[in-house]
Order: sequence, then C-alpha cells, then structure tokens
Amino acid sequence: MAELSAEALDAAPWDRLESIDPDVLPKEVRGMLRRLFRKGPESTEDDCWPLFDHLGTSVHGVSSVATAALPFVVALAADPRTGARATLVELLAFVSQVPEETSPESIDPGWPEAWLHAHRAVQPLLADPDPAVRRQAIPLADGPGRLLERWRTERDLSVRLPVLFALSRLAAAPGAETTTVTETRAVLDGLLEDPDPVLRVAAVVAYADLDSEVPVHELELLAEALTDPTARSRWGTVWYERDYEYPGDRESVAYWTAALFDDTPAQQMGFLTRLSSAVHPGEDADLLRAVLDRCLLLLVSRRSVEAAVLPLAGGALHHPDPSVRVRAAHLLGILGPRATAYADQLAGLLDDSGEVEFLEGAVSEHACWALTRMDDPRALPGLVDRLCAPFREHYSRAYSGGEPRRPEIVDVLAPLRAHADTLLPSIREELHRDLTDPDAHGALTSDFLATLKAWETDALPALPEITAHVTDRFRWHDATEALAAMGPAAVSAAPALRERMSLEPPNNHPMLHWALWRIGGADPAEALRAVGETLSAEGEKPVIGMVSYLADFGAEAAPYTDRVRYALTAGKGWTRTHAAIALWSITGDPGPALPYLEEEILAFTAGGDWYGTFHDALRTLIRFRTLTPATEAALRILRDQDHRLSPCADYQAVLQDEELRALMDEALAIPS
Repeated sequence: MAELSAEALDAAPWDRLESIDPDVLPKEVRGMLRRLFRKGPESTEDDCWPLFDHLGTSVHGVSSVATAALPFVVALAADPRTGARATLVELLAFVSQVPEETSPESIDPGWPEAWLHAHRAVQPLLADPDPAVRRQAIPLADGPGRLLERWRTERDLSVRLPVLFALSRLAAAPGAETTTVTETRAVLDGLLEDPDPVLRVAAVVAYADLDSEVPVHELELLAEALTDPTARSRWGTVWYERDYEYPGDRESVAYWTAALFDDTPAQQMGFLTRLSSAVHPGEDADLLRAVLDRCLLLLVSRRSVEAAVLPLAGGALHHPDPSVRVRAAHLLGILGPRATAYADQLAGLLDDSGEVEFLEGAVSEHACWALTRMDDPRALPGLVDRLCAPFREHYSRAYSGGEPRRPEIVDVLAPLRAHADTLLPSIREELHRDLTDPDAHGALTSDFLATLKAWETDALPALPEITAHVTDRFRWHDATEALAAMGPAAVSAAPALRERMSLEPPNNHPMLHWALWRIGGADPAEALRAVGETLSAEGEKPVIGMVSYLADFGAEAAPYTDRVRYALTAGKGWTRTHAAIALWSITGDPGPALPYLEEEILAFTAGGDWYGTFHDALRTLIRFRTLTPATEAALRILRDQDHRLSPCADYQAVLQDEELRALMDEALAIPS
C-alpha cells in the first residue's frame, strides 16, 4: 500500500491546488507526505507536526491541498508499517473539526465527500492492535453506538477511560437520543459499584456531564477511591483526558475532580476537606498538593472559603514534603490577619530552605511574608535582604511555572509603614547599590520607590537616595512621584527636578511642574498653567491631558474650570471619571460631578471591570463625605457579594479585595 500510495502522491495535480496559507506551497505538503512514506517505520511525530499547520481547518476555510492530502494521511495512518500512526490519527481528528463560523464558500467543494470517505475508512482504527492508535481514533467514532461497542469489547483501561468520557459527552449533548442517554447511564451506574477505584472515579467524572449532582452524592466515593493505596501508582498510566497528550497522575486527577464542584464553593471545600482528612501523612503529598492548589484558586476568588481553608493550610505547615509546606505557608500569607493562630509555627519556618522546582520561593520566604501580613515583628530582621537575595542570583521569573509565587516587594513592604525606621536603612542601601553597582538588579528599584511613595513623609530619611534616582532616565518618574508624595518636606530635591526637566521632552514637563509645586519648589501659577494647558479648550479636539493632576490644585485651578467641564462632557471611561473628580475638587460643588461618580459606582456594581476608576470614585465620595442613596445601595450589594473585587487571579486579588472593602466600609459609615 505504501508504494502504491507514494506513486499516487506524485501523480496528484499539486501545481493546480491552493493552500489556505500563501506562505505554504502545495508541493511542500507533498514533500512532507512523501517523507512519511519514505521513512515508514522510522517516521515520528516530528515528521507530522507541520501537517497540523498546513492541513488544519480554520475559520479561514479548508483548502484544496487539504482535500488532496486527506486520503494519503488516511492510508499512512492505516498502514501498520507507518511509525507515526498515532500522531496521524490525531491529525485526522484535528482536521475533522471545521469551525462553525467558517463560511461555506471558503471550504473546498471536494472536502465534504473526501471527508465522508475518510471517516468511513478510519472506523476500523477503533479496534487497532495499538492502544495509542485506538485512543486517538476515539474522536472519529461514528456516533455513540460505535463507542458503546468499543466500551464493551475494550480491555485496556488507558483506552476504556477516554471512551467512557467521550460517551458521556455525547450523551450529554443537546439532542442526544434517549437510547444513548439510557445506555450510558446504565454503564455509569454499574461502574459506581466497580471494585476498581480508578473506574469508580472515572464514572463520577463522566456522570457529571449528565447530572451535576452525582459528584455531590458520591463525594465519599471520590475521597476513598483517590486515597486507595492499591491504585496509587496506576493513575499516571491510564487516565487519558481529551486534549491532554499524556495521562494524568493522581495529583492531576484529584485537581481536575475538584473542578466538578466549581459552581458550588462550599461543596468543593467539603470535598477538599474530606480528601485532606483521608490522606496518608507520609505517602500522599501529591493529593495534598492538589488540595492546596485548589484551595488557592478558591481563596483568590471567594471570601466565603477563608474559614475552611485556614485549618487545611495550617495543618500542612509541617508536612515532610517541602512542596506541601510552600503551598501551606503561601495560603496563610494570603489569609494574613485571619491566620495569626499559626504565627508561632510560621516563625519556626523562617529558616526552612525547602523549595519546589518551577515554583517561586523557599518555605522560609512564604512564611516570612505571612508574618508581615500579620504585622508580626519576627518578620522584620533581614527582611529587605531576604526579599532581594533571589535577584542577586540573576533570578528570572521566566523559570517560574505558576502559583504560588513570591509576592512583589512593594506588596510586602508598603503595608509596613509603621516599621519604616527599622526597614529604611536596608532600603536606602539597596537604592544606593542600584546607582553604584553595575551588577545590581535595577528591577527592584521601582518597587522600593513605590514603597517610599506609599510611606510619604515617613520615608524622608531616604530623600537623598530618592533624589539621586531623579537623574536615572529609567527611574526618574517613580522617584518624582515618591518626592511629590512627601510634599514640602522634600523641597531640597527641587534642583534635581529642574535638571530633569531640562533633559526631558516638553510633553513630560507638566508632570515635573506639578511635582515641583507639590514639594514647594515652583511658582504655583507657573505649575498650574503648565498642568492646566494640557487640557483642550472647548471647541478644540478633545485632549484630556493631566486632568487628574489638576484636581490637586483645588480652588486655585478655577481658571481652568471650563476646560475641565469640556473634558467631562467629551471624555469617556476613566477620563470622564477623573474630570468629574477634578471639577468637584475645583468648584466644591457636587452637582455637576456627582452623577458621573454615581454612574461609575453603579456600572461597576452591575459587572463593570474598571477597578481603578471605581477606586478613585469611591475615595472621592469619602473625601467629600457624600453618598447618594443609589451609591449606598450599590456599595452594600458589592460588600455582601462573595466574589473577590479584583481582576487578579493570585494573592493580589485578596489584597485588592481587602483594600476596596475597607474603603466601602468607610464610605458606608458616612452619616446619611
């Protein structure tokens, strides 16, 4: 067959065919197929991968090249002398998926008939002697009847499981025949009683497609089966999921199984708690990792799980496996003040050097961060040096595989303003090193300057180092903002800011004028003019400019009121919100501005995602001690919701949620 197909390959009219990708010539596809025929048993998946790009169907259509190549791919996949048969069957499943949004006019006229013949030709592959080929052929099965037949005859569990999962998806699909649903349920009902723990878990996972209540009812079954020691080593050899090239080990299966409860956080926590209680302390670190990883996902998205996560994380702090301890300490860091009961245990881990490949930070680093979140002074000795140490080793976040990770330095230090006297000497040393040591890791400087900005006048001892960074063409903006936050106490930095202005293009001058005014080093009228003139006058093309900076001038900015009003009516999104804040700050009259701020609050409550402008609008309402009935009702709705108020999906979600909820509490305390 190989020789015959190779001859037919050369006889095809490749010169008259067209490809979807203009950079791929049809003869290149012919060359790829010819190589597969020539290599025969020596062909590998690497020989096939280019065909996924060149033949794969897409929204752009199906080419005549794909139609011409299809029968040759089928011939190669069916030939036992082809080494890369499983990958070629995977290719056939891949090209079978023509996106629904593909225009019929962009599909080669010969494709439907060619695929009909190919589909019929590949059905025998479901019974191929090679289990890898059988697995890849499952998506090509001719309906649920064929899958049920395969299920009844298949004996290899690495094939049976993906058959079962595919069968449940078909039975759960809209319009599935009653017979299919009934027969599938019968199979699954029987498996729930199967002596094999792997099959019992697979039955629950598959059943979830048909009935989301089954995992809830079978929670105990899941916990017992996943912790069954007789199956501990088998999961990673048989559990093949759709779209995953390799089988999932027990840790992955437990993690995926917990996702069955994603819509019901309380039930998912119940599952995780039960699973955690059933693990063997010394042999089930993989399951504990899955439990803690799922706890992390829940914790950064839902407030209601905090009380349930706390004992799971606390109980894992002293597990012998560092991969468990790292996760536990990180969770307690996220919980922060709610986890003070574990402060002593965390302090005992400050010298724990246990690490996990592809995750950031040793156990000691996460334990230290957790203590800072609790405002525990035991975290302070050597804190800055501890935070900087990884970067001195040419650390790169490119080698990190995900969560948990080290918190950003500013997230650790900024909340510690009360300990500025203790921490400033080390921060100043790091800022000095950045200016004098060519090997210093300058990426940390922005975090330190942001920290000092948050500390305002408490950071004054570092004024020389901040001022020195105004000369840095990469850090001058961060340094300038830190100086502005200090106010008149930083007036000695005025010459450095003027020097910086002489080096910057004119569009950066207004910000520097503003900073000079903030520290008392500029003529107020000159600074106001520089900032105010960045806004368009009415009738000009709308340019919002530095409207948010103009708010700082208050009533002194009255000459620019009309420009701010124009920005308010011509602006959109965050620019309009900042114009409303500026107008209120200048005029003292809430009338024109308050409706826009109320609109911002209501839009956010209705599902908006402008977190920054919501934050600014809320702070303005607090500043002017004004709350309308509509905004009060909206804030109560937001305060009571379980979802975190943050777009983040890591520890920062909790930090931002805490900040916004504190502001809402402050706003709702305003007398009506």
